[in-house]
Amino acid sequence: MLLTIGTTHEPATDLGYLLHKNPGRVHVAELGFGTAHMFYPHAAESRCQAVLMLEVDPVGLIRGQGGRGRSGTASRFALGSYVNDRPYAASSFLSVALGRMLGTALTGRSKERPELAATPIHLEIGLPVLPCRGGAGLLSRLFGPLGYRVEATALPLDRHFPDWGDSEYLSVTLTVTARLAEVLQQVCVLLPVLDDDKHYWTGADEVAKLLRRGGQWLAAHPERELIARRYLRHDRQLTREALARLVADEGLDPDRADTEQDAAEQAAEQPLGLQDQRIAAVTGAIAASGARRVLDLGCGSGQLMAELLKNPAISQVTGMDVACHALARAGRRLHLDTRSPRELDRVQLLHGSLTYRDDRLRGYDAAVLMEVIEHVDPPRLAALEHAVFGWARPATIVVTTPNAEYNARFAGLAPGARRHHDHRFEWTRPQFGQWCAAVAGRHGYQAELSGIGPADPELGCPTQLGVFRECR
Repeated sequence: MLLTIGTTHEPATDLGYLLHKNPGRVHVAELGFGTAHMFYPHAAESRCQAVLMLEVDPVGLIRGQGGRGRSGTASRFALGSYVNDRPYAASSFLSVALGRMLGTALTGRSKERPELAATPIHLEIGLPVLPCRGGAGLLSRLFGPLGYRVEATALPLDRHFPDWGDSEYLSVTLTVTARLAEVLQQVCVLLPVLDDDKHYWTGADEVAKLLRRGGQWLAAHPERELIARRYLRHDRQLTREALARLVADEGLDPDRADTEQDAAEQAAEQPLGLQDQRIAAVTGAIAASGARRVLDLGCGSGQLMAELLKNPAISQVTGMDVACHALARAGRRLHLDTRSPRELDRVQLLHGSLTYRDDRLRGYDAAVLMEVIEHVDPPRLAALEHAVFGWARPATIVVTTPNAEYNARFAGLAPGARRHHDHRFEWTRPQFGQWCAAVAGRHGYQAELSGIGPADPELGCPTQLGVFRECR
């Protein structure tokens, strides 16, 4: 069975540092059920691909199994231990091989490239033979909410007899912009979920492994119950324990953390009602542009999306955020579980990073970056600029960001303090103006600057607004 990992992030050969496997060598690991090999069929600066090939020993599968079936479970038919798909279909065997061969990569550590290990990059995962007990629809339900673009082709039962129809196996390509460690963890968890089987005994330690590899993404996943149930081999007690711990962790971690992080900013801005004024200004700018398909980049909990959807002239609103728990909150705010199919056609949530090219963001009329750019590390602003202004390239782009000069008017802020501790910077009006002019010039836009909120004669408005319009 095969799994491929590719990237076009330059220099692409840095993939070797992230995987902790030298592209110039073939790496081998002996496992109890076979041998895992890792090698690089293509390793260049522009593109690099690693292949994990697992050779399963058919005799090893049944040695000491005591009559167990195709993957260590009860045999489904008399010769199930001898006639099965385990040597070639991606399954829990492959998950174990990933853990053994790429254990350090799964932790997200890289001694040589620590910054790259913490950075979302463009990745392509290939699974030539993937059992999917639930079809391509389930595949999309599992990987889609995590930001993957899913391409799946059903494999025929027998290519010599096409009339027999398709099998339950798919040839799959998954494309995503994310941290490599997160992708490996998600694949390790979801392979046995799609296969709906495991080759080894499941106990309490598997709950811990699920929670460790699930991290925040599993708590916010709309299919978390199905994932937990299948991963734990339909053991009701273990499934209940896993879900209870997921819910507890979700309540204690991301949402409360967001509330605590936002408290200082809200305390400073609330007397001015700045959030409501920002939303009104942005929705006004979008309405004036005549846009019908709108992107809310860094959508957070979906406040702006909810207002945009009130405009019947807008046919689709798509929100993107890098935080899965924020997308879950947005889904609740937008009542995605109770909207009619027609209403759901107008709204979409995507998981992804704004600092990498993403084909899903192309073809929109307008994009909004409302209080987003100040959360990006300054060295990554150029990547955001290229991804939004250069690649997605909507006709109108609306940007808001704090005016650092106005901070002196906020009684709750210490001198020199920023409004939010996650802000990487806060610009003065001249600094924002210079950035807007440079970005507009590089990408063929015209930028119009103004302010939001009460204007101070010396310090300007508390929020800066830039509306970029593509030059015709």
